[in-house]
Amino acid sequence: MTAVAMRLGVFGGAFDPPHVAHVALAQAAVEQLQLDELRIFPTGQAWHKAQSLTPPEHRLALAEVAFGGLPQTVIDDRELRRPGPTYTIDTLRELKAEHPAAQLFLVMGEDQAISLTRWREWEAIVQLAIICVAGRPSAQAHAGLRPPGLPAQAELRLLRLPSMTESATEVRGRVAQGQGIAHLVPPGVASYIELHNLYQPA
Repeated sequence: MTAVAMRLGVFGGAFDPPHVAHVALAQAAVEQLQLDELRIFPTGQAWHKAQSLTPPEHRLALAEVAFGGLPQTVIDDRELRRPGPTYTIDTLRELKAEHPAAQLFLVMGEDQAISLTRWREWEAIVQLAIICVAGRPSAQAHAGLRPPGLPAQAELRLLRLPSMTESATEVRGRVAQGQGIAHLVPPGVASYIELHNLYQPA
């Protein structure tokens, strides 16, 4: 009897901070893709982010608070430890070397999928991993609908999610203005932000 290949999900982001839409996407990926494991990667020095990120130790702790309780989910800090800019292709190659038989599922939001062809070595990314995109409810009637810009050779899975408009930018802005964020982030995340005085105006 041949062993079934491990189904390994990859979900990266600045998570500055992680919010409820991030958690919903992680849960949907584990359930709908039937993942054996979902690795959460807080990005290191993200090459495409204009603003400077919150220090890595805080973003790692926030990710652990937000995702730590989800089944099949593991927080992986290798991108935070890697010197220089962070590229998804490097992480995928490392995972493939560690788990040669695994099937890799790269989980992302629709906005990331649209810009995928601007990522470093995107052709290699779509060869190494199945691209799994959070689909908007409007796309559910067209299950085969590809996000614009996603290359034709990319193997695609659409993840069914309710429409969620939360963003890390909104969370940071509300904290800076002294407004509540309990409806936008997991409870532990709100507590951690308050405890460590994150996202306060300079």
